[in-house]
Amino acid sequence: MPSFSNPSDAIANQATDRTQFLSQPAVIGFYIISVLFNLCLTAQLLTVGLAHFYNPVWWRTHVWLVRGYSGLSLILLAWVYWVPFPKRVRTLTVSLPILLGLQFLTIHVQTPLPFPLAIVHPLIGFALFSASTTLVHYVWRILLPSQDKSQPNSI
Repeated sequence: MPSFSNPSDAIANQATDRTQFLSQPAVIGFYIISVLFNLCLTAQLLTVGLAHFYNPVWWRTHVWLVRGYSGLSLILLAWVYWVPFPKRVRTLTVSLPILLGLQFLTIHVQTPLPFPLAIVHPLIGFALFSASTTLVHYVWRILLPSQDKSQPNSI
């Protein structure tokens, strides 16, 4: 087992070893959809800020965005099992529809608890954004693994 001076070198090597038989067009397509999902999520986060701090009319856009892009998580979920992606990419992809489901539940479900479930909505949103961004990062590393193993990765 080779030793790596930088943990990201080990990640890049592992991604390269496990994905050497991946179809390049399939990975590029998955990457494009994951970036689109991440951009829609970013737009949704910006609209919630606009709605809260600027004008409540932006709430409609916030809700419209999640209804529009949430289907991308299901496309990614099907895609990640169609193409033999590494376990980490599969785990991150599976987490997206689960976190989106929790987002819907925390806003729409009323409970007899002394506090509303909606208090965890922003925290789940942060986890969703983190998982989405990490997914984009990992797939990018699969597409463009480090060519020179002696140079530390910039990530």
